[in-house]
Amino acid sequence: MSPTPVIASLPDGTLDAAVDRILASVDGPLHVATPLGLGKPHRLINALYARVEAEASRALYLYTALSLDPPSAGKGLQGRFLGPFVARHFGEDFPHLAYVRALRRDALPPNIEVEEFYMQSGAMLGSSQAQRRYASLNYTHVARALADRRVNVILQKVAREPGGTRLSLSCNTDLTFDTLAAIEARGMPRPFVVAEVDPALPWLGGTAAVDAAFFDLIVEPAAPYPRLFGLPRQPVGDTDHAIGLHASTLVKDGGTLQIGIGALADALCHALALRHSDNATYHRILAALGSPAAGNAELGPFEQGLYGCSEMLNEGFRRLVEAGVIRRKVIDDIDLMRHEAEGTLETAGRERLARDGEFLHGAFYLGSPEFYDWLRDLDPPTRAGIGMRPVSAVNELYGGNESLERLQRRDARFFNSCMMATALGAAVSDALEDGRVVSGVGGQYNFVAMAHALPDARSVLMLRATRRSEGRTRSNIVWNYGHATIPRHLRDVYITEYGVADLRGRTDEDCIAAMLAITDARFRDTLIDQARGSGKIAREQDAASARKVNSAGDLSARLAPFRADGSLPDYPLGSDFTPVEQRIVRALAWLKDATDTRRGRLATVARALATPTSDDAEALSRMDLERPGGTMARLERRLLSLALARTALPTTPP
Repeated sequence: MSPTPVIASLPDGTLDAAVDRILASVDGPLHVATPLGLGKPHRLINALYARVEAEASRALYLYTALSLDPPSAGKGLQGRFLGPFVARHFGEDFPHLAYVRALRRDALPPNIEVEEFYMQSGAMLGSSQAQRRYASLNYTHVARALADRRVNVILQKVAREPGGTRLSLSCNTDLTFDTLAAIEARGMPRPFVVAEVDPALPWLGGTAAVDAAFFDLIVEPAAPYPRLFGLPRQPVGDTDHAIGLHASTLVKDGGTLQIGIGALADALCHALALRHSDNATYHRILAALGSPAAGNAELGPFEQGLYGCSEMLNEGFRRLVEAGVIRRKVIDDIDLMRHEAEGTLETAGRERLARDGEFLHGAFYLGSPEFYDWLRDLDPPTRAGIGMRPVSAVNELYGGNESLERLQRRDARFFNSCMMATALGAAVSDALEDGRVVSGVGGQYNFVAMAHALPDARSVLMLRATRRSEGRTRSNIVWNYGHATIPRHLRDVYITEYGVADLRGRTDEDCIAAMLAITDARFRDTLIDQARGSGKIAREQDAASARKVNSAGDLSARLAPFRADGSLPDYPLGSDFTPVEQRIVRALAWLKDATDTRRGRLATVARALATPTSDDAEALSRMDLERPGGTMARLERRLLSLALARTALPTTPP
């Protein structure tokens, strides 16, 4: 590899030429790092994969995470729904990652190995190759691990400056800077750094922007350009809304906010926006939930606003910026931030903070096409308020600016999701009991640890109280589990749809009582018996906190008026589904739940055969079932008709 970068820009139609240049730049095995999520240059990676696959004498080791791939349509009703949606949402020409397709079949060739530290949720549970080569790493430890693996090539998608010559790491500032710094610190050769310019990628300046000379090779593939990978926004149900509302009561005006992704994060952001824009309705919903926070004067609109500091920027932050919730600015000046914290900031300092400060920091972004449009069309002041940073600067305090970051991140609330929690406060977020990885640790431990390191911060893990599995409803709060992501000694706050359990600093007996209070009522007795059997609660104790109703039916009844009047919509942050598709999504979800056992399938088919065909002609047409041909298609029409009838929303009288 040349010790000094040679800047080259390859014009349209040059993917093969780019691969030639990469192969010529490295002697021996290729150790290639490429960003997680959106920042992967799919077409370039596929071209490199194809070349190495055909040259058995060359080895490729690919290090990455979150390899996003559109879902396969499948068969039956799912196929009828997903086929047209996937084609419309992702585009007919979306370049599927060849290595992902091979991993799913355990079909990587012997000379290619893929190592990921975070997987698309549940996508690789059946892949032995993916499971064997999973690296369990905190997000902030990945750069160090990449240096250990002697990375010699980095491939990254970038945005070009409108009307300028600079390039932006844009969606993925997370690991590139940190990795290069870790490699340089060891005195190792600088990797061959390749940029693929994507004209659809939103431009973000500031610390995300670099001169073209930062790269050894700049590739501009031929048009047409495939769409950016858009995450379809999922519906938010009663359970999710309740969790989001409870979580929103912990956020302090003037504080700092970190959130994850998914329906629970969407619900939280909707609740925060509602708290700010329609505070009276917000408190009425809290009262209906039976929240002890209802009526709390501290839960008013956000007068100071929040500072967003999160590894991932997504749809929820867009909503909070637009609603005026995210607006508290910070600046990388320790003296100014100290004066601001002490209330001694003079006029010049206030003017500088207003002019040069930023209100939102992230390490990568990922979301819907609408989210990308928002980023692309930001007005200059809003764009200037968003700073993309290395993950070392976002996910921890120990990157060299700890005193400054402590001042910036006051009253921080770190919200993340988990799959299960134990009654003693451990969290299960990334893997199953047998060791198979569902997703990954990512930055969750980073934020839990930071919450304990900051004197006024809290780590909040959100989870649904139950799940359906193998035809049974199971509790997500368990006595023990064979795998833990967050150990119980770092327990802090847990939230289910039934409330908030504050475990920080409490004894085991008190933690159990708090967790029982947010457990579904059907599973409390078993937990109490297990706790008593382990000597963790007094044998005569009948936890008073466990006498709440805590049932899904009661919860839905409490929220029904607010669901009906639109205060708690199915898609609070917008939807990628058409109105008819939204009806079908509800119907298919009900049908999946109703048929997840053999008995359930038989009973559902019997009910479907006795159900008149739906009069929802639009839904039948969307699923190509207006005039079904063949026995199976006619049965699918009946099943869809039953599901549509069972999930029809009540109409509000005029």
